[in-house]
Amino acid sequence: MVAVTPTTAAAPNARRRAGGRPVLRLLILLAIVAVVLYPLIWMVGTSLKSQEEIVNNVGLLPERFSPGNYTAGWSNFDVSFGRFFLNSAMVSLLTVVGNGLSCLLAAYAFARLRFRLRGMWFAVMIGTLLLPQHVLIVPQYILFRTLGLVGGDWPYLPLLIPQFLATEAFFVFLMVQFMRGVPRELDEAARIDGAGPFGIFRHIILPLSRPALVTTAIFSFIWTWNDFFRQLVFLSQLEDYTVPVALTLFIDSTSQSAVGPMFAMSVLSLLPVFLFFVAFQRMLVEGINTSGIKG
Repeated sequence: MVAVTPTTAAAPNARRRAGGRPVLRLLILLAIVAVVLYPLIWMVGTSLKSQEEIVNNVGLLPERFSPGNYTAGWSNFDVSFGRFFLNSAMVSLLTVVGNGLSCLLAAYAFARLRFRLRGMWFAVMIGTLLLPQHVLIVPQYILFRTLGLVGGDWPYLPLLIPQFLATEAFFVFLMVQFMRGVPRELDEAARIDGAGPFGIFRHIILPLSRPALVTTAIFSFIWTWNDFFRQLVFLSQLEDYTVPVALTLFIDSTSQSAVGPMFAMSVLSLLPVFLFFVAFQRMLVEGINTSGIKG
């Protein structure tokens, strides 16, 4: 006869509990995903409802699909909605370029170069993070208005010029912290080989800063694409509007709001952000995996 010890009897129960934990975690994650995706699913479903059903049906799925909201929203104004997409894409991509170049150069100066009052200027730069955007927009508008850049031949200059002057302190701070993790022995080795500050930046700092650059590109694109307040202040002509500003045109004060087309264009406005994030997320992971020191 084989004696059954408490340890032997408890082993199957422990295995069942251990096997049930992944299932429980999966159910919790699915519940969280359902809560997070509910607004998105509701917006997609509303974009396929008629105007009457939007008022009477608050469910996720429409009773009768009305894909005409997409064609109506695309041609609802005198200017095609595709023009607004092109305007947003141009401003967002140029902002990505401006933030990437200017913030990387500023971060290199703060992190690797030696100059007088460097600590004070870095503290001043960090202090600008405490200033809300609504406080800065008034002096910026007055400055660009005085320079004749508001409502000019190219009305996007007030939105783009600050991005090429390293005014985004968050990205500068992000890159400074990243560069401080790069061993300074690499700089010394480059100096021995005759490289100057620009050579060190080009051949060492720039290749190793790829993860920080990709992170800056992702956030710059998403924040600029979704920006509403600054674009509303500086853009005044219909053909110059970006997507966030154009979406407000579907709702007016005459009770003739086109809610269905507005939700349809809102769904389309999410696609560039989603595709941009997916593409650069892959590059971010690859950059992290390949940016180490190889022997």
